[in-house]
Amino acid sequence: MGIISGIKVVLVLMLLAGAGGGFMYVKTLKSDLVVSEANNSKLVESVDSQKAVIAQMKADWEAINKIKIELEHTNDQLNKEKLALNDRFNKLNASGKKRDIGNLAEQKPELVDRVIQKGSMNSNRCIEIATGAPLTEKEIAATKKSQINPDCPSIANPNYVPYQ
Repeated sequence: MGIISGIKVVLVLMLLAGAGGGFMYVKTLKSDLVVSEANNSKLVESVDSQKAVIAQMKADWEAINKIKIELEHTNDQLNKEKLALNDRFNKLNASGKKRDIGNLAEQKPELVDRVIQKGSMNSNRCIEIATGAPLTEKEIAATKKSQINPDCPSIANPNYVPYQ
């Protein structure tokens, strides 16, 4: 009976060791599962955060494109106005020659002074508006050529439509 009871003890010990090992294995699996669930939760939060960032980037991109289109339109308008100013300064006089401002200033200094003063005021106002100054009621209401700022009508007089 000694051998059989020794075998029984060994078998019981092996069974207990197997049960203990199984218990430890299951306990380790549970802790690994908790860690995996925490990592998965962080990954889901990260994915949601990245989706929000991507959505914001798309919205920013669309806003930038809209502003770019507006700037291109404004640039086209300003180029047209620059060409119109260039044409005004390079008009031919009655004899078919280009205007000579210096000669005209010698002949009619008061006229040239008045024209330069008005032009300077108009140009300064254009710069003020371009840098963010609000339009006056008079500028907004201008619809006739005699009422507008001829140096920058597209930004100074939004209700003025040329060639009506």
